Amino acid sequence: MVKSTSLPEELRRHYERFDRESIAFLRSRYNRITRWVIADIVRRSAYRYPEKPALIFGNQTLTYAELDEATNRVAQGLLALGLKRFDRVAILAHNTIHHVLTWLGTAKAGGIYLAINYLLRGKDIAYCINHSEARFFIVEDALFELVEGVLGEMPTVSHRLWSNQGAGRPAPEGWLDFDVWANAQSSEEPDVELHIEDPVQMTYTSGTESLPKGVVLTNQSLMAQYMGCIVDGEYHPQDVNLNALPIFHCAQRDVFLTPFFWLGATNVLLPTADVPTILQKIEEHRATVFFAPPTVWIGLLRHPDFDKRDLSSVQKGYYGASIMPVEVLKEIQRRLPSCQRLFNYYGQTELSPYHTILKPADQLTKPGSAGMGGLNMETALLDDLCRPVQGPGIPGEICGRGPHVMLMYFKDAEKTEEAMAGGWFHSGDVGVYDEDRYITVVDRKKDMVKTGGENVSTREVEEVIYTDPRVSEVAVIGVPHPKWIEAVTAIVVPKAGQTISEEEIVALCKNELAAFKVPKAVVIVEALPKTPTGKILKRDLRRHYQNLFS
Repeated sequence: MVKSTSLPEELRRHYERFDRESIAFLRSRYNRITRWVIADIVRRSAYRYPEKPALIFGNQTLTYAELDEATNRVAQGLLALGLKRFDRVAILAHNTIHHVLTWLGTAKAGGIYLAINYLLRGKDIAYCINHSEARFFIVEDALFELVEGVLGEMPTVSHRLWSNQGAGRPAPEGWLDFDVWANAQSSEEPDVELHIEDPVQMTYTSGTESLPKGVVLTNQSLMAQYMGCIVDGEYHPQDVNLNALPIFHCAQRDVFLTPFFWLGATNVLLPTADVPTILQKIEEHRATVFFAPPTVWIGLLRHPDFDKRDLSSVQKGYYGASIMPVEVLKEIQRRLPSCQRLFNYYGQTELSPYHTILKPADQLTKPGSAGMGGLNMETALLDDLCRPVQGPGIPGEICGRGPHVMLMYFKDAEKTEEAMAGGWFHSGDVGVYDEDRYITVVDRKKDMVKTGGENVSTREVEEVIYTDPRVSEVAVIGVPHPKWIEAVTAIVVPKAGQTISEEEIVALCKNELAAFKVPKAVVIVEALPKTPTGKILKRDLRRHYQNLFS
């Protein structure tokens, strides 16, 4: 140990005072020793389990020691290209090793990771890049066509990296090949000062507006959420977690993939949520953990391979994004007897994302419930004046507070202040308590459809339909659906003397919107129900068409 013989008086002074200046100074001085950030997750797991498989993707396996070195190379490469603190690093990719390395490497370099939803169209992707002012853009070759026509509309991007893990195509001129670039870097951990309050991730979520909002999350919000997942979700270092849903989405990435890295468990990564492949890989890797929205669980149960594969390794099953039908829960437990521990996560991107959880003991006794606030979260139902509602069955907005909460909506002070009004984050969902204070989501204050786990702004779809000059009025709603749980449905009123068909509306939407936003049904009507003040009664429409797909 190096011993100090003499300390400057100015330095010594900080050890004798409890004021903000001295505390901030000491925290900064010993930050590298005491810090608690995402950048340290893989290194600490590599310390405990250096030879243990950390990430399996196809025929590639990275141990924790190898994953730590690989993420260091990406971090060093970003810094060598000139990444400055909090620079945004955007990636458009399926589930790949490059995607995982980008997420963790960006955190180690002190940048902000931005995953782009590959279901978006080029103009929407360009908006996210430009609004975030991303300087780095990593694109998987198989998705290049999505952005090829709008690359010239991204003036903030100064470095483009080519990921060939999708189609195996070589990098075009002007692009850096991801592997060549990363392998040329040092595997030493970069010397970067990082703090728990630093922003580390940005995600664009549409909510109810046509233009998406940039949700900024910090090390603190994510680390607190990871801890809650580990405890409430009963994760274990010996688990094998099968990641089939896209990791551009916060649920798969931040509720499962990254917390399991923190524990030192094994993550198996699939490129897409292909049902027969999921069943095959559960059997092949003896997966103990699986998460999917109800639509995917239903797809697994209905596939002929379900009863042909050995799925007995699965001990814990998780779902979210939509309510799981009770009969499906019972079927999972009957046909997958090893998996008697089922969990329902409810949350929002702004909460990193999980807010409440319904645990195994309550799955059948409280069907449809979102449970109670997680380990590090408080939950309340508030009225329009931010006052707590009293008693079971009284509707209120579902609100939360705790370290999971986002830092801000980027460049949108008004919406941030609105979302944080009264000292709570306002979800926009309406819920009711039962007699045990468990929450059930009953409606959406924000006008949004959640279809197959994806949020769809009804206003965005309506604006596209209104571009047809024959349309007088339109209301887009979510209707119960056996596969998608909720289906985007357009109720259209033609102008007097005009005719319009369902096929024409669908074709218009397909040309302008991402596939998951296109209405699954279009109903042509003479008029829409309204309040005396002219507001369309969407609740009445949802009630009237609730059996449309049954």
